[in-house]
Amino acid sequence: MMRGPKDFGIAVRKADGEIVTKKEDVESILGRLKWLNKPLLRGTLALIDSMALGIKALMYSADIAMSDAMASEAGDKPVEGDAPKKAGSINDITIGAMMVVGLVMGLALFFFVPIVLTKLLNSSITVPWQLTAVEGLIKIGIFVGYVLVISQMKDIKRVFQYHGAEHKTINAYEAGVELTVDNVKRYSKVHVRCGTSFILVVLVTSIIVFALIADYLPHGSLAEHGKISYLFRWLYKLALLPLVAGIAYEVIKFAGKFKDSFLTKLLTFPGLLMQKITTREPDSDMIEVAITSLECVLEKEAARDEECPQANV
Repeated sequence: MMRGPKDFGIAVRKADGEIVTKKEDVESILGRLKWLNKPLLRGTLALIDSMALGIKALMYSADIAMSDAMASEAGDKPVEGDAPKKAGSINDITIGAMMVVGLVMGLALFFFVPIVLTKLLNSSITVPWQLTAVEGLIKIGIFVGYVLVISQMKDIKRVFQYHGAEHKTINAYEAGVELTVDNVKRYSKVHVRCGTSFILVVLVTSIIVFALIADYLPHGSLAEHGKISYLFRWLYKLALLPLVAGIAYEVIKFAGKFKDSFLTKLLTFPGLLMQKITTREPDSDMIEVAITSLECVLEKEAARDEECPQANV
């Protein structure tokens, strides 16, 4: 999937080798409500936009996969009736439910579990910011460990290859070269605006924000023997997430604008290092799909006689 300011395009390779595409006019929340496009505020809104488009792309690819599976089961016979439509509805419900469950599990894993583990150190570490730092390091450890584990799965390896194909294509496009498979192959599979980098920046930013603000919030009757309860500690850090996401977004935005500065390289180094895990070298077929997806966006932008946008990945 690729997107521009007002459009996004999806390319999926079917089982028979054909690449099918879908392109839509999708203006972001910030595009529709420009008064919200302010530092620290736009980060959360941009994240919501990205999640919504990601779910839409996932549902579209799942529908294609389901159609392929049904065609394979039917052999040479055409799939009759409204079966494809029903299959699509089932996919929508299933994927929606999985996203909700995944979000709840993610909040529990990356917020509540580190708080519980850090609580065990209360007797030996009494300075709030030190506990917050340890809690943040536990979050980073959980994230890196999770990615390392799933990266060993066959299907996830293919996902990471497609991820690398997206990055190579964007890097080639931003370099101004013709978008051919041979040209794209020469470019790096890492990119400063990658979501992986954003997640790591969020985790590091959360350590700083929580250490400076969260641990010094008044907690009154919600304290337990001078310590904030598990639940309240989790809730107020959850409430501060929009601020954390807003700061992290500005950092990534700065990094994308000033790629060659020393500060940018310092800020993005952990994320680029993490991309060594979340991206793999793609094959030519995968690069072809990524190029097709980007061309969908560029074609729609060109149709408006506007300057081609800088795509997000």
